Amino acid sequence: MRRRTIRHFIAAIAVAAAPVCAQEALTLSGAIGTALQQHPSMEVAAARIRAAEARIEQAKGSYLPKVNYQESWARSNNPVFVFSSLLTQHQFSAANFDLGPLNRPEALNNFQSLVSVDQILYDAGQIRAGVKSARIGRQMTDEAQRSIRLNVIAGVVRSYYGVVLARESLDVAREAVRSAEADLDRAQSVRQAGMSTDADVLSIRVHLASVKEQEVRRQADLQVAGAALNEAIGVPLDTRHQLSTQLTVLGSTESATDQTPAARPEVRQALLAAQAAEQQIAAAKSSLLPQVGLRGAFEADRQRFIDRGGANWMLAVSLKWNLFNGNSDRARIAEAQQELVAAHARQRQVDQAVRLQVRKAEADLKASGERVAVSSAAVRAAEESLRISKNRFGAGLSTVTDLLRTETALLDVRLRRLAAIYDQRVAAVALEQAEGLLSENSPAVR
Repeated sequence: MRRRTIRHFIAAIAVAAAPVCAQEALTLSGAIGTALQQHPSMEVAAARIRAAEARIEQAKGSYLPKVNYQESWARSNNPVFVFSSLLTQHQFSAANFDLGPLNRPEALNNFQSLVSVDQILYDAGQIRAGVKSARIGRQMTDEAQRSIRLNVIAGVVRSYYGVVLARESLDVAREAVRSAEADLDRAQSVRQAGMSTDADVLSIRVHLASVKEQEVRRQADLQVAGAALNEAIGVPLDTRHQLSTQLTVLGSTESATDQTPAARPEVRQALLAAQAAEQQIAAAKSSLLPQVGLRGAFEADRQRFIDRGGANWMLAVSLKWNLFNGNSDRARIAEAQQELVAAHARQRQVDQAVRLQVRKAEADLKASGERVAVSSAAVRAAEESLRISKNRFGAGLSTVTDLLRTETALLDVRLRRLAAIYDQRVAAVALEQAEGLLSENSPAVR
Protein backbone atom coordinates (compact mmCIF):
# COMPACT_ATOMS: atom_id res chain seq x y z
CA MET A 1 0.00 0.00 0.00
CA ARG A 2 2.81 2.34 0.92
CA ARG A 3 4.69 1.54 -2.31
CA ARG A 4 1.57 2.25 -4.36
CA THR A 5 1.20 5.62 -2.63
CA ILE A 6 4.81 6.45 -3.42
CA ARG A 7 4.33 5.48 -7.09
CA HIS A 8 1.23 7.69 -7.31
CA PHE A 9 3.14 10.55 -5.74
CA ILE A 10 5.99 10.20 -8.23
CA ALA A 11 3.52 10.00 -11.14
CA ALA A 12 1.76 13.16 -9.97
CA ILE A 13 5.08 15.00 -9.82
CA ALA A 14 5.94 13.79 -13.35
CA VAL A 15 2.60 14.96 -14.72
CA ALA A 16 2.94 18.35 -13.06
CA ALA A 17 6.47 18.77 -14.38
CA ALA A 18 5.63 17.64 -17.93
CA PRO A 19 4.41 21.05 -19.20
CA VAL A 20 7.56 22.69 -17.87
CA CYS A 21 9.82 20.08 -19.44
CA ALA A 22 7.92 20.20 -22.73
CA GLN A 23 8.01 23.98 -22.84
CA GLU A 24 9.98 25.07 -25.90
CA ALA A 25 12.41 27.96 -25.86
CA LEU A 26 11.01 31.13 -27.43
CA THR A 27 13.49 33.12 -29.49
CA LEU A 28 13.00 36.75 -30.44
CA SER A 29 12.49 35.81 -34.09
CA GLY A 30 9.97 33.16 -33.05
CA ALA A 31 8.06 35.70 -30.97
CA ILE A 32 7.97 38.09 -33.93
CA GLY A 33 6.73 35.34 -36.25
CA THR A 34 3.97 34.41 -33.82
CA ALA A 35 2.90 38.03 -33.46
CA LEU A 36 2.74 38.57 -37.22
CA GLN A 37 0.37 35.61 -37.45
CA GLN A 38 -1.74 35.96 -34.31
CA HIS A 39 -1.81 39.58 -33.17
CA PRO A 40 -5.31 41.10 -33.58
CA SER A 41 -3.95 44.21 -35.29
CA MET A 42 -2.62 42.06 -38.14
CA GLU A 43 -6.08 40.52 -38.52
CA VAL A 44 -7.58 44.01 -38.64
CA ALA A 45 -5.09 45.02 -41.34
CA ALA A 46 -5.86 41.92 -43.43
CA ALA A 47 -9.61 42.60 -43.18
CA ARG A 48 -9.10 46.19 -44.30
CA ILE A 49 -7.15 45.01 -47.33
CA ARG A 50 -9.97 42.66 -48.30
CA ALA A 51 -12.41 45.56 -47.89
CA ALA A 52 -10.23 47.73 -50.15
CA GLU A 53 -10.22 44.98 -52.77
CA ALA A 54 -14.00 44.83 -52.55
CA ARG A 55 -14.18 48.61 -53.16
CA ILE A 56 -12.14 48.13 -56.34
CA GLU A 57 -14.63 45.52 -57.54
CA GLN A 58 -17.49 47.90 -56.70
CA ALA A 59 -15.89 50.62 -58.82
CA LYS A 60 -15.27 48.22 -61.71
CA GLY A 61 -18.90 47.14 -61.54
CA SER A 62 -19.93 50.49 -63.05
CA TYR A 63 -18.39 49.35 -66.36
CA LEU A 64 -20.89 46.49 -66.59
CA PRO A 65 -24.58 46.74 -67.52
CA LYS A 66 -27.24 47.00 -64.83
CA VAL A 67 -29.97 44.37 -65.25
CA ASN A 68 -33.21 44.67 -63.27
CA TYR A 69 -36.35 42.60 -63.09
CA GLN A 70 -39.65 44.12 -61.96
CA GLU A 71 -43.04 42.54 -61.39
CA SER A 72 -46.14 44.70 -60.74
CA TRP A 73 -49.93 44.52 -60.67
CA ALA A 74 -52.40 47.34 -61.27
CA ARG A 75 -56.20 47.53 -61.56
CA SER A 76 -58.11 50.61 -62.65
CA ASN A 77 -61.06 51.85 -64.69
CA ASN A 78 -59.17 54.93 -65.83
CA PRO A 79 -59.92 55.22 -69.58
CA VAL A 80 -56.32 55.95 -70.52
CA PHE A 81 -55.05 53.07 -68.35
CA VAL A 82 -57.59 50.61 -69.79
CA PHE A 83 -56.94 51.74 -73.38
CA SER A 84 -53.14 51.51 -73.12
CA SER A 85 -53.26 48.25 -71.16
CA LEU A 86 -55.43 46.57 -73.77
CA LEU A 87 -52.93 47.64 -76.41
CA THR A 88 -49.88 46.32 -74.53
CA GLN A 89 -51.79 43.12 -73.68
CA HIS A 90 -52.56 42.62 -77.39
CA GLN A 91 -56.26 42.36 -76.45
CA PHE A 92 -57.55 45.52 -78.22
CA SER A 93 -60.41 44.97 -80.69
CA ALA A 94 -62.82 47.03 -82.80
CA ALA A 95 -65.47 46.83 -80.06
CA ASN A 96 -63.19 48.86 -77.84
CA PHE A 97 -63.79 51.90 -80.10
CA ASP A 98 -67.41 52.19 -78.91
CA LEU A 99 -67.79 55.53 -77.21
CA GLY A 100 -69.62 54.15 -74.20
CA PRO A 101 -67.04 51.52 -73.17
CA LEU A 102 -64.29 53.85 -74.33
CA ASN A 103 -65.36 56.66 -71.98
CA ARG A 104 -66.57 54.47 -69.14
CA PRO A 105 -64.62 51.22 -69.30
CA GLU A 106 -64.88 48.47 -66.76
CA ALA A 107 -61.95 48.00 -64.36
CA LEU A 108 -59.08 46.10 -65.89
CA ASN A 109 -56.20 44.10 -64.39
CA ASN A 110 -52.66 44.47 -65.70
CA PHE A 111 -49.88 42.10 -64.55
CA GLN A 112 -46.60 43.54 -65.84
CA SER A 113 -43.19 41.81 -66.00
CA LEU A 114 -40.30 44.05 -66.96
CA VAL A 115 -36.65 43.25 -67.59
CA SER A 116 -34.45 46.30 -68.18
CA VAL A 117 -30.79 46.66 -69.09
CA ASP A 118 -28.87 49.93 -68.65
CA GLN A 119 -25.34 50.40 -69.96
CA ILE A 120 -23.19 53.51 -69.80
CA LEU A 121 -21.49 54.06 -73.14
CA TYR A 122 -19.57 57.25 -72.30
CA ASP A 123 -19.23 59.15 -69.02
CA ALA A 124 -16.17 61.35 -69.69
CA GLY A 125 -13.96 59.17 -67.48
CA GLN A 126 -15.98 59.22 -64.24
CA ILE A 127 -15.89 55.43 -63.82
CA ARG A 128 -12.22 55.29 -64.71
CA ALA A 129 -11.45 57.94 -62.07
CA GLY A 130 -13.46 55.97 -59.51
CA VAL A 131 -11.54 52.77 -60.26
CA LYS A 132 -8.22 54.60 -59.98
CA SER A 133 -9.29 56.12 -56.67
CA ALA A 134 -10.24 52.66 -55.37
CA ARG A 135 -6.87 51.25 -56.44
CA ILE A 136 -5.07 54.12 -54.74
CA GLY A 137 -7.14 53.37 -51.66
CA ARG A 138 -5.94 49.76 -51.80
CA GLN A 139 -2.34 50.98 -51.97
CA MET A 140 -2.92 53.24 -48.98
CA THR A 141 -4.36 50.26 -47.10
CA ASP A 142 -1.25 48.25 -47.99
CA GLU A 143 0.89 51.00 -46.50
CA ALA A 144 -1.31 51.06 -43.40
CA GLN A 145 -0.79 47.31 -43.04
CA ARG A 146 2.96 47.78 -43.39
CA SER A 147 2.86 50.47 -40.71
CA ILE A 148 0.99 48.08 -38.41
CA ARG A 149 3.54 45.38 -39.20
CA LEU A 150 6.39 47.71 -38.22
CA ASN A 151 4.62 48.59 -34.98
CA VAL A 152 3.99 44.93 -34.15
CA ILE A 153 7.63 43.97 -34.71
CA ALA A 154 8.90 46.94 -32.69
CA GLY A 155 6.41 46.18 -29.93
CA VAL A 156 7.53 42.56 -29.72
CA VAL A 157 11.19 43.57 -29.53
CA ARG A 158 10.50 46.06 -26.74
CA SER A 159 8.37 43.57 -24.82
CA TYR A 160 10.71 40.62 -25.36
CA TYR A 161 13.78 42.48 -24.21
CA GLY A 162 11.65 44.01 -21.48
CA VAL A 163 11.15 40.53 -20.04
CA VAL A 164 14.85 39.75 -20.39
CA LEU A 165 15.70 43.07 -18.73
CA ALA A 166 13.29 42.37 -15.87
CA ARG A 167 14.68 38.86 -15.43
CA GLU A 168 18.30 40.00 -15.35
CA SER A 169 17.42 42.92 -13.08
CA LEU A 170 15.84 40.39 -10.73
CA ASP A 171 19.05 38.34 -10.86
CA VAL A 172 21.06 41.43 -9.97
CA ALA A 173 18.72 42.19 -7.07
CA ARG A 174 18.97 38.61 -5.81
CA GLU A 175 22.75 38.76 -6.01
CA ALA A 176 22.62 42.00 -4.03
CA VAL A 177 20.50 40.21 -1.40
CA ARG A 178 23.04 37.38 -1.17
CA SER A 179 25.87 39.89 -0.89
CA ALA A 180 24.03 41.81 1.85
CA GLU A 181 23.41 38.57 3.74
CA ALA A 182 27.11 37.78 3.53
CA ASP A 183 27.88 41.30 4.75
CA LEU A 184 25.56 40.74 7.69
CA ASP A 185 27.37 37.53 8.64
CA ARG A 186 30.71 39.30 8.29
CA ALA A 187 29.53 42.25 10.39
CA GLN A 188 28.36 39.93 13.13
CA SER A 189 31.74 38.23 13.15
CA VAL A 190 33.52 41.57 13.27
CA ARG A 191 31.29 42.69 16.13
CA GLN A 192 32.07 39.54 18.09
CA ALA A 193 35.73 40.32 17.57
CA GLY A 194 35.11 43.73 19.11
CA MET A 195 36.00 45.69 15.95
CA SER A 196 32.46 47.08 15.24
CA THR A 197 29.28 47.99 17.06
CA ASP A 198 25.66 46.89 17.05
CA ALA A 199 24.89 50.00 15.03
CA ASP A 200 26.97 48.62 12.14
CA VAL A 201 25.03 45.34 12.22
CA LEU A 202 21.72 47.21 12.29
CA SER A 203 22.80 49.37 9.34
CA ILE A 204 23.50 46.27 7.30
CA ARG A 205 20.14 44.81 8.34
CA VAL A 206 18.46 47.98 7.03
CA HIS A 207 20.43 47.65 3.79
CA LEU A 208 19.42 44.00 3.51
CA ALA A 209 15.75 44.94 3.91
CA SER A 210 16.16 47.58 1.21
CA VAL A 211 17.64 45.17 -1.37
CA LYS A 212 15.01 42.56 -0.51
CA GLU A 213 12.38 45.20 -1.25
CA GLN A 214 14.03 45.75 -4.63
CA GLU A 215 13.94 42.00 -5.22
CA VAL A 216 10.19 41.93 -4.58
CA ARG A 217 9.65 44.88 -6.89
CA ARG A 218 11.76 43.30 -9.65
CA GLN A 219 9.75 40.09 -9.31
CA ALA A 220 6.54 42.04 -9.87
CA ASP A 221 8.14 43.85 -12.83
CA LEU A 222 8.99 40.48 -14.37
CA GLN A 223 5.39 39.28 -14.09
CA VAL A 224 4.05 42.45 -15.71
CA ALA A 225 6.70 42.30 -18.45
CA GLY A 226 5.70 38.71 -19.22
CA ALA A 227 2.06 39.70 -19.60
CA ALA A 228 3.08 42.62 -21.83
CA LEU A 229 5.06 40.23 -24.05
CA ASN A 230 2.05 37.93 -24.39
CA GLU A 231 -0.12 40.89 -25.38
CA ALA A 232 2.46 41.97 -27.97
CA ILE A 233 2.58 38.45 -29.40
CA GLY A 234 -1.19 38.00 -29.38
CA VAL A 235 -1.47 35.05 -26.98
CA PRO A 236 -3.26 34.75 -23.62
CA LEU A 237 -1.69 36.94 -20.94
CA ASP A 238 -0.96 34.00 -18.61
CA THR A 239 1.06 32.06 -21.20
CA ARG A 240 4.50 31.14 -19.88
CA HIS A 241 7.62 31.21 -22.07
CA GLN A 242 11.23 30.21 -21.74
CA LEU A 243 13.10 33.04 -23.50
CA SER A 244 16.37 32.05 -25.16
CA THR A 245 17.54 35.29 -26.81
CA GLN A 246 19.89 37.14 -24.50
CA LEU A 247 20.14 40.89 -23.93
CA THR A 248 23.56 41.51 -25.48
CA VAL A 249 25.40 44.61 -26.61
CA LEU A 250 25.12 45.47 -30.29
CA GLY A 251 28.31 45.14 -32.25
CA SER A 252 27.73 48.39 -34.15
CA THR A 253 25.65 51.41 -33.26
CA GLU A 254 25.81 53.11 -36.64
CA SER A 255 22.74 53.84 -38.74
CA ALA A 256 21.70 50.88 -40.83
CA THR A 257 21.20 53.00 -43.95
CA ASP A 258 21.77 56.43 -45.37
CA GLN A 259 18.54 56.38 -47.35
CA THR A 260 15.92 59.07 -47.07
CA PRO A 261 12.76 58.05 -45.18
CA ALA A 262 10.87 57.49 -48.45
CA ALA A 263 10.37 53.87 -47.39
CA ARG A 264 8.22 54.92 -44.43
CA PRO A 265 4.54 53.95 -44.86
CA GLU A 266 3.44 57.42 -43.74
CA VAL A 267 5.47 59.04 -46.54
CA ARG A 268 3.97 56.69 -49.11
CA GLN A 269 0.47 57.31 -47.76
CA ALA A 270 0.92 61.08 -48.07
CA LEU A 271 2.02 60.66 -51.69
CA LEU A 272 -0.94 58.40 -52.46
CA ALA A 273 -3.32 60.87 -50.79
CA ALA A 274 -2.14 63.52 -53.25
CA GLN A 275 -2.77 61.12 -56.15
CA ALA A 276 -6.24 60.39 -54.79
CA ALA A 277 -6.98 64.13 -54.66
CA GLU A 278 -5.96 64.41 -58.33
CA GLN A 279 -8.45 61.67 -59.21
CA GLN A 280 -11.16 63.54 -57.32
CA ILE A 281 -10.45 66.59 -59.44
CA ALA A 282 -10.68 64.52 -62.62
CA ALA A 283 -14.00 62.99 -61.50
CA ALA A 284 -15.40 66.41 -60.61
CA LYS A 285 -14.42 67.89 -63.99
CA SER A 286 -15.90 64.95 -65.90
CA SER A 287 -19.34 65.76 -64.46
CA LEU A 288 -19.39 68.87 -66.70
CA LEU A 289 -19.16 66.74 -69.86
CA PRO A 290 -21.98 64.83 -71.59
CA GLN A 291 -22.88 61.24 -70.74
CA VAL A 292 -24.26 58.68 -73.18
CA GLY A 293 -26.25 55.68 -72.06
CA LEU A 294 -28.01 52.70 -73.63
CA ARG A 295 -31.27 51.24 -72.30
CA GLY A 296 -33.01 48.09 -73.36
CA ALA A 297 -36.25 46.70 -71.97
CA PHE A 298 -38.52 43.69 -72.46
CA GLU A 299 -42.06 44.02 -71.14
CA ALA A 300 -44.92 41.52 -70.80
CA ASP A 301 -48.46 42.73 -69.86
CA ARG A 302 -51.30 40.32 -69.02
CA GLN A 303 -54.90 40.54 -67.85
CA ARG A 304 -54.36 37.35 -65.86
CA PHE A 305 -51.09 36.36 -64.29
CA ILE A 306 -50.38 33.56 -66.77
CA ASP A 307 -52.38 34.34 -69.92
CA ARG A 308 -54.34 36.89 -72.00
CA GLY A 309 -51.34 39.11 -72.55
CA GLY A 310 -48.69 40.29 -74.94
CA ALA A 311 -45.06 41.37 -74.95
CA ASN A 312 -43.00 44.23 -76.39
CA TRP A 313 -39.43 45.49 -76.29
CA MET A 314 -37.64 48.81 -76.43
CA LEU A 315 -34.09 49.95 -77.20
CA ALA A 316 -32.97 53.54 -76.61
CA VAL A 317 -29.85 55.67 -76.54
CA SER A 318 -29.83 58.76 -74.36
CA LEU A 319 -27.60 61.78 -74.02
CA LYS A 320 -27.36 63.67 -70.75
CA TRP A 321 -25.43 66.93 -70.47
CA ASN A 322 -25.20 68.90 -67.28
CA LEU A 323 -25.51 72.48 -68.56
CA PHE A 324 -26.21 74.15 -65.23
CA ASN A 325 -26.91 72.89 -61.72
CA GLY A 326 -26.39 75.92 -59.57
CA ASN A 327 -22.57 75.84 -59.88
CA SER A 328 -22.37 72.92 -57.43
CA ASP A 329 -20.09 70.95 -59.77
CA ARG A 330 -17.71 73.89 -60.12
CA ALA A 331 -17.69 74.21 -56.33
CA ARG A 332 -16.89 70.50 -56.09
CA ILE A 333 -13.96 71.02 -58.46
CA ALA A 334 -12.70 73.89 -56.32
CA GLU A 335 -13.04 71.73 -53.21
CA ALA A 336 -11.04 68.90 -54.79
CA GLN A 337 -8.33 71.34 -55.89
CA GLN A 338 -7.95 72.65 -52.35
CA GLU A 339 -7.78 69.09 -51.07
CA LEU A 340 -4.87 68.57 -53.45
CA VAL A 341 -3.15 71.66 -52.06
CA ALA A 342 -3.67 70.30 -48.54
CA ALA A 343 -2.35 66.87 -49.59
CA HIS A 344 0.87 68.41 -50.92
CA ALA A 345 1.26 70.36 -47.67
CA ARG A 346 0.74 67.16 -45.67
CA GLN A 347 3.44 65.50 -47.78
CA ARG A 348 5.95 68.13 -46.74
CA GLN A 349 4.80 67.94 -43.12
CA VAL A 350 5.09 64.15 -42.98
CA ASP A 351 8.46 64.20 -44.69
CA GLN A 352 9.87 66.62 -42.14
CA ALA A 353 8.35 64.74 -39.21
CA VAL A 354 9.79 61.44 -40.41
CA ARG A 355 13.22 62.95 -40.94
CA LEU A 356 13.09 64.33 -37.40
CA GLN A 357 12.21 60.86 -36.07
CA VAL A 358 15.17 59.38 -37.92
CA ARG A 359 17.54 61.96 -36.44
CA LYS A 360 16.18 61.36 -32.94
CA ALA A 361 16.50 57.59 -33.34
CA GLU A 362 20.10 57.98 -34.54
CA ALA A 363 20.92 60.22 -31.57
CA ASP A 364 19.27 57.78 -29.13
CA LEU A 365 21.18 54.85 -30.62
CA LYS A 366 24.50 56.68 -30.39
CA ALA A 367 23.82 57.86 -26.84
CA SER A 368 22.76 54.41 -25.65
CA GLY A 369 25.92 52.89 -27.12
CA GLU A 370 28.05 55.40 -25.23
CA ARG A 371 26.07 54.71 -22.05
CA VAL A 372 26.77 50.99 -22.42
CA ALA A 373 30.51 51.64 -22.65
CA VAL A 374 30.51 54.02 -19.68
CA SER A 375 28.34 51.79 -17.47
CA SER A 376 30.39 48.68 -18.32
CA ALA A 377 33.53 50.42 -17.13
CA ALA A 378 31.68 51.63 -14.06
CA VAL A 379 30.57 48.07 -13.23
CA ARG A 380 34.15 46.84 -13.32
CA ALA A 381 35.27 49.71 -11.11
CA ALA A 382 32.39 49.19 -8.67
CA GLU A 383 33.11 45.46 -8.39
CA GLU A 384 36.75 46.12 -7.57
CA SER A 385 35.80 48.86 -5.12
CA LEU A 386 33.38 46.50 -3.35
CA ARG A 387 36.03 43.78 -3.12
CA ILE A 388 38.44 46.19 -1.49
CA SER A 389 35.73 47.57 0.85
CA LYS A 390 34.79 44.09 2.04
CA ASN A 391 38.40 43.21 2.76
CA ARG A 392 38.98 46.46 4.62
CA PHE A 393 35.76 46.12 6.62
CA GLY A 394 36.62 42.55 7.56
CA ALA A 395 40.01 43.79 8.78
CA GLY A 396 38.40 46.62 10.72
CA LEU A 397 40.03 49.27 8.49
CA SER A 398 36.83 50.85 7.10
CA THR A 399 33.37 51.72 8.34
CA VAL A 400 30.09 50.06 7.53
CA THR A 401 29.08 53.26 5.76
CA ASP A 402 31.84 52.75 3.19
CA LEU A 403 30.79 49.14 2.69
CA LEU A 404 27.13 49.94 2.19
CA ARG A 405 27.96 52.81 -0.14
CA THR A 406 29.95 50.52 -2.44
CA GLU A 407 27.26 47.82 -2.25
CA THR A 408 24.59 50.31 -3.28
CA ALA A 409 26.81 51.78 -5.99
CA LEU A 410 27.43 48.35 -7.54
CA LEU A 411 23.71 47.49 -7.53
CA ASP A 412 22.87 50.82 -9.13
CA VAL A 413 25.52 50.67 -11.84
CA ARG A 414 24.64 47.07 -12.77
CA LEU A 415 21.00 48.03 -13.22
CA ARG A 416 22.01 51.10 -15.23
CA ARG A 417 24.16 48.96 -17.51
CA LEU A 418 21.26 46.58 -18.17
CA ALA A 419 18.98 49.54 -18.88
CA ALA A 420 21.58 50.99 -21.28
CA ILE A 421 21.83 47.71 -23.22
CA TYR A 422 18.02 47.51 -23.38
CA ASP A 423 17.82 51.11 -24.60
CA GLN A 424 20.47 50.38 -27.23
CA ARG A 425 18.48 47.43 -28.56
CA VAL A 426 15.25 49.40 -28.59
CA ALA A 427 16.94 52.41 -30.21
CA ALA A 428 18.33 50.21 -33.00
CA VAL A 429 14.83 48.91 -33.71
CA ALA A 430 13.39 52.43 -33.50
CA LEU A 431 15.93 53.64 -36.08
CA GLU A 432 15.02 50.92 -38.58
CA GLN A 433 11.34 51.58 -37.91
CA ALA A 434 11.84 55.32 -38.49
CA GLU A 435 13.57 54.52 -41.77
CA GLY A 436 10.75 52.16 -42.75
CA LEU A 437 13.12 49.22 -43.12
CA LEU A 438 12.27 47.17 -40.05
CA SER A 439 11.37 43.53 -40.69
CA GLU A 440 11.61 40.16 -38.98
CA ASN A 441 15.00 39.71 -40.69
CA SER A 442 16.46 43.11 -39.79
CA PRO A 443 19.91 43.25 -38.15
CA ALA A 444 18.37 45.01 -35.14
CA VAL A 445 16.23 41.97 -34.24
CA ARG A 446 18.89 39.31 -34.63
